Amino acid sequence: MQLGVVGVNHLCPIHIREKVSFTHSQKIKTLHQLKTQGFQEVALLSTCNRTEIYVWDEDIDEKMEHLEAFYQSYLTKEEIDHYLICKKGKRAAKHLYYVAAGLDSIVIGEDQILGQVKEAQEMAAAENTSGKMLNKVFREAIGTAKTIKHSLKISENPLSISYIAVKFLKEKMGSLLHKRVLIIGAGKMSQLVIKYLLEENPEVIYVSNRSHTRAVEVGEEYEHVSPITYGERYNLISDVDAVICATASPHIVLQKEAMPIMPHKLYMIDIALPRDIDPRIAEMSNVELYDIDDLKAVSEKNNQKRKELSKAAKDIIKDKMQELSWWAELTTVDHILKLLEEKKSQVKQDALDSIYRKTDLSERDKKMIEKVLGAALRNLVSTPTANLKKIKDKEQRDYYAKVIEDLFEL
Repeated sequence: MQLGVVGVNHLCPIHIREKVSFTHSQKIKTLHQLKTQGFQEVALLSTCNRTEIYVWDEDIDEKMEHLEAFYQSYLTKEEIDHYLICKKGKRAAKHLYYVAAGLDSIVIGEDQILGQVKEAQEMAAAENTSGKMLNKVFREAIGTAKTIKHSLKISENPLSISYIAVKFLKEKMGSLLHKRVLIIGAGKMSQLVIKYLLEENPEVIYVSNRSHTRAVEVGEEYEHVSPITYGERYNLISDVDAVICATASPHIVLQKEAMPIMPHKLYMIDIALPRDIDPRIAEMSNVELYDIDDLKAVSEKNNQKRKELSKAAKDIIKDKMQELSWWAELTTVDHILKLLEEKKSQVKQDALDSIYRKTDLSERDKKMIEKVLGAALRNLVSTPTANLKKIKDKEQRDYYAKVIEDLFEL
């Protein structure tokens, strides 16, 4: 299986993940950059917890070296030696299956990653940087993840980063009842934060977004949520008890220099990557600042049941992996079957040309002959084609493929 993956995930510190966190346009640029460097098929998965590049290439060993060199543009040698994930073949496929099913996340079985894997595949397909092989592996991983979630209900209880952030905040503050909270960002993660916050009955939730129109839309969708303009965010901070940031901005959205002096305790949680909140804000009096990595302890406490379910999930993946491996092995004879199909089409066309030169047939008769001749030739090659695909032993299968190639002069 000529599959490989190179990248970093949640097991490395956030300041390292930030270095290889790509925006939408940067993902597209990177895909085409790698494609022009000779990669046959490539897809890029970049989220708040991981950045991984998946490739399918006949010369997978060389391409894995190229990918490691790619990361050297962003990370130090020490960071690469300690944190870079490099897997190929079945190990790379297994890794993708685990990622899609949420088994390789901070939160086991989390839902958001499945959508992100799907988006990565769709982007690669839309940009024509992936093809038959990589698309197949991604589709199988996504399908298997859906089977696991449906059959095991591994994601039934909410344990998303947004959920953990709210529970973490509640644990730190003692209670969120009648508290005032500012949310910066209006995307999916922020809306999940709002949903879980509302269950804790805060006094008010303010939402601020660079696009104020989007903040207003979120405010209209949820009760007790008030939109404020992006420019007002600093003015409001000294009046709230907590701030949660979850934007897709590639830049800091809360700078230390612009922060007001805090007259009371302020809790701040940054669940964005790259980070939204200037880390130096943690140095301020009356401010407690936390990021994604600080949520791991809470996540671990809530993960025990899912760990038990993940054992069954891994068994499902093992079975599905065998199917993928078998499919990948069969692709080794694809080129012979394609040549055989081309030979069949040429024989059909030559026979029709000969018949048409020697007869004066109506269009109706021509169509009838084409149909009968096409069916006869299909029947001729269908049995050896099907039998070739049934052969389990690779050496024997390759031998028969070579025999077909020689006998038919393909």
